[in-house]
Amino acid sequence: MIRLDAVWLAVEPLDMRAGTEAALARIVHVFGAARPHHAYLFANRRTNRMKVLVHDGIGVWLAARRLHQGKFIWPKDSTGTLSLTRPQLDALVLGLPWQRIGEAGVIAVL
Repeated sequence: MIRLDAVWLAVEPLDMRAGTEAALARIVHVFGAARPHHAYLFANRRTNRMKVLVHDGIGVWLAARRLHQGKFIWPKDSTGTLSLTRPQLDALVLGLPWQRIGEAGVIAVL
């Protein structure tokens, strides 16, 4: 659907009331720029909601995801940003332990 060359995760929470412009401003502040074909992920303080902003080379897409039960596995003690692989992104949006995804996209340790 939309090509993703890189996926970036921001550790600091984002107010989920933020719209496209506020999310884009946060990306420029945290990552330096919004690059084409990159996805930028943010969570709220409770880590039960996530927003993803994707720059597709022409414009930006903003999507939101909310878990009705449980929380997203979000780093708390890391520096400001992390890079994720596509299998890690797929696990993260489902609420799975994405940090434990192996080389073949297999969850090796819980």
